[in-house]
Amino acid sequence: MSHIFVKIERVIEARPADVFRALADYDTKRPRILPPNYLNYFVEKGGRGGGTVISYVFQAAGRERPYEMHVEETVKGQVLTERDRDSSLVTRWSVLPVSGGQKSRVSVETDWEGAGGVGGFFERTFAPLGLRRIYRDTLIALALMVQSPAQNQELLKSTEKSPAARAGVYAMVFGSGAGLEYRKCELIQAKLPVQ
Repeated sequence: MSHIFVKIERVIEARPADVFRALADYDTKRPRILPPNYLNYFVEKGGRGGGTVISYVFQAAGRERPYEMHVEETVKGQVLTERDRDSSLVTRWSVLPVSGGQKSRVSVETDWEGAGGVGGFFERTFAPLGLRRIYRDTLIALALMVQSPAQNQELLKSTEKSPAARAGVYAMVFGSGAGLEYRKCELIQAKLPVQ
């Protein structure tokens, strides 16, 4: 067994109270920022902040695993902690003020006890890479949800250089069909084979 830890953060151009309120809304806002890796997302109990229980199937690297996460507001208005009922997996979402409280530093970190042996080696090596990418997309979607339209235009311009990454952001914001159509248009413009 080995301890695995993943953390990513982003400064979001919105007040901490607004960002935290969006993160703590597991009923309506949280599902809108989750990438397609979260399947069958459902609020079992509550829906706002501490006391909420959510379930979903997490899909990554060709595998699926169900989770039942119990939410605690471990620091009022700043930290949400999600603990899986059946494993050691814990995820913490933190929202801290920066720039005099006009912006927010949002971090998401997850840790768990990984497998041992060869399987554990691959888990320690590749799971953090994939999870960082998923969390990056989630934080971008959160920023797009809480920032002003002008700030979102800047974010969309500067987020990623690659067409595939931009297609992923468009898919999260406008739906998977729009993201796929965006990617197809970029491939056609670049005269590359459409997949």
